[in-house]
Amino acid sequence: MTFLKLLKPEAVKVVAAASSKKRLMHDIAELAETAYGVRAPLAVEALMERESLGPTGVGHGVALPHARLSGLDAVRGVFILLEKPVEFESVDRQPVDVVMALFAPEDAGVEHLKALALVSRTLRDTTLCNKLRANPDPATLHALLTEGRASQAA
Repeated sequence: MTFLKLLKPEAVKVVAAASSKKRLMHDIAELAETAYGVRAPLAVEALMERESLGPTGVGHGVALPHARLSGLDAVRGVFILLEKPVEFESVDRQPVDVVMALFAPEDAGVEHLKALALVSRTLRDTTLCNKLRANPDPATLHALLTEGRASQAA
């Protein structure tokens, strides 16, 4: 599993602000629809259902929302950088501005877990997160996330 396989360049976006966590989930779903053809209403529903089990804000301004969806052939990612952080009920109670969402096929067992582990491990890197926050250009963000990580296996 690599970031290159998870994240298309067109699945990276900078958003000025999200008025709420739910609005952010809609932004994620709309981006996933554009990049991967998933149905946005189903994606929002799946993300919110997963959030109801426990928030996916992992701390330090990072959130990793994820959900399983029918119709996908592989695990897919969406990356959003928020210019203005949004409250996300994170473990450290800090608002979120770096968001990497994952969508997995319903039967994606271990691949979903590998992708989550890769993303979690990568976004724990404070230096990388600082670079992401300092470069509000989608192409640059994609490059930062994928370069040097193409051969990392989870």
